Amino acid sequence: MIVGNISQRRSLVDMDFDRGTKPRSTLLRLDGGINLVLGVLLMTFPTELVETFGMPPTEERFYPTVLGAVLFGIGIALFLEANRLPGGIMGLGLGGAIAINLVAAGALIFWIVWGDLEVPTRGRVLLGVMSAALVAISSFELWVRWNRRP
Repeated sequence: MIVGNISQRRSLVDMDFDRGTKPRSTLLRLDGGINLVLGVLLMTFPTELVETFGMPPTEERFYPTVLGAVLFGIGIALFLEANRLPGGIMGLGLGGAIAINLVAAGALIFWIVWGDLEVPTRGRVLLGVMSAALVAISSFELWVRWNRRP
């Protein structure tokens, strides 16, 4: 009969998600990495990539570049928080990351459903995948956080 170490095993939900613990830091790093990649893509705003993915064309690079810089900054803030030492500089916490992701997903969903976007199907699919990914990671982060509470 297998009884042994069952009480010693800790599921992801049972782990402590306070500062410095591995699961919390891992989620912050994952979220931060996504923001860094998207930020770099938007800051460079390669026209070929925009056309390949079927995104809405734009003559101005100003707004995509600024948005990319904001996402890049959020990514850095998430990494700062994930690697924070006691008494060290604070970054963006998990709650802030969840809020940013859900607002961004809502904006994407709005444009997909009600926006007058002249983009091919592949562009709408990509925007849908991006919004679903943002909702999924935020939902997972919320689920883990809520299930660890007494």
